[in-house]
Amino acid sequence: MEITLPQAFLDRMKGMLGKDYEAFLASYDKPRHPALRVNPLKISPEDFQRLAPYDLEPVPWAVPNGFYYDPEARPGKSPYHEAGLYYIQEPSAMAVAALSGTRPGERVLDLCAAPGGKSTQLAGMLEGRGLLVSNEIHPQRARILSRNIERLGIRNAIVTNEAPEDLSGHFPGFFDRIIVDAPCSGEGMFRKEEEAIPNWSPENVALCARRQAGILDQADLMLKAGGVLVYSTCTFAPAEDEESIQNFLERHPDYEEVDLPEKLGSDLDRLGFAAGSDGKSIRLWPHKLDGEGHFLAVLKKAGGDVDDSNIALHADGDSRMGSDAGLQAAFESDGKIEAKAGKKKKKAKKNRDRKGADLYDSEAAKLWKEFSQEAFSDYETEGRLRQFGQDLYLLPEDLNLDSIRVLRAGLHLGTVKKNRFEPDHALVLALKKEELQQTLNLSADSEEVKAYLRGESIPCTCKGWTAVLVDGYTLGWGKASGGVLKNHYPKGLRMYF
Repeated sequence: MEITLPQAFLDRMKGMLGKDYEAFLASYDKPRHPALRVNPLKISPEDFQRLAPYDLEPVPWAVPNGFYYDPEARPGKSPYHEAGLYYIQEPSAMAVAALSGTRPGERVLDLCAAPGGKSTQLAGMLEGRGLLVSNEIHPQRARILSRNIERLGIRNAIVTNEAPEDLSGHFPGFFDRIIVDAPCSGEGMFRKEEEAIPNWSPENVALCARRQAGILDQADLMLKAGGVLVYSTCTFAPAEDEESIQNFLERHPDYEEVDLPEKLGSDLDRLGFAAGSDGKSIRLWPHKLDGEGHFLAVLKKAGGDVDDSNIALHADGDSRMGSDAGLQAAFESDGKIEAKAGKKKKKAKKNRDRKGADLYDSEAAKLWKEFSQEAFSDYETEGRLRQFGQDLYLLPEDLNLDSIRVLRAGLHLGTVKKNRFEPDHALVLALKKEELQQTLNLSADSEEVKAYLRGESIPCTCKGWTAVLVDGYTLGWGKASGGVLKNHYPKGLRMYF
């Protein structure tokens, strides 16, 4: 076996697995199974299968959007990836959101969200309705999370960068569902991330378990009565898995653990899942399925009326937002733009960067409306439009974002610059070609799309702001004049082929 594993880890696993121990060890010599998950907010799995230039095989617990792909395919280097048509995700990790029971219109918190796999999957299940708050405590990882939320064109998400104890004071009893994919010792990812092995120790396992207990207690404060709490790790350690759940239930007797093996029934064995030692959680073992190690438990809080009947593996259906439910759906009428005076520019910048305090500006709203009438096929004047410094956002709810660090306050529409409006990259990625008046469609294998992704100007007979598409899916902005499209693809995202 090429991977050298800690002896204390091996001794514990031998005791846990018994006769399955040798098969478990043999799994480290097998190749990994890379996978991607189609983004239903942009494309159906059927359409993506027709579009993809490589073979796809369904991930059985992530139907219909999860697929294994050939490792030689390199989908991360494709224009389709930059257009947000899919998210590359470890297949076992797809089970967490799939078993969360998330429904459109709910308020959902992904408390430890980076890099964004579970958040983007939850967003697809919400179908553009309701609210997703994606939080990450580490600033650099939070920025990666925010970029992935942007790339997949998610309109109804807020990305925060807070410690759980600071977030809980802001959202008491607020969420229908909370996902805690807890930071852990990472034993289930040793095959994928060998660099994690030297950091492993029994002491680190105990430290992770203590940290997880604190995170779960803060999650409880933010979950409404009757709400659903999903707990997952990518470790095998019972101290971080079943024991963490048992200790939480002892501290919080108003919770009951959902019996996942019973919910899954005959699918448990068919999928290669196994019941946890408590009989109600589930484990994903790398020697039983094509994926890495994972643990998953679901808890239901007493009271309330949050529906938990949806906690099952099932086809998500086609959750694409059609053109009639596009940007207009985000402009649900709940009040016109208002003016709020007395804010100095210096203070406004601080609020935008640190706290995201609301600031309204009717002149900025006028510029946004002018741009919208020029650029969009459909437009409404009412909605939750907010200004943070010079940036305009569309909030999924009329939330108070004071006192918390916000990296992305809903959909970033654009920036007001010298009495003009400049659309943001996030806006075009959230739109469909049917919602836009002026587009330039490029083929994924064309030299023009490669030039565009490099940041180069390309020929275009259009005039003004133009959405660049790849095979019909939005990719970025350009501004056309004199037969040339000036490139507005973000410098930090440019690709060099």
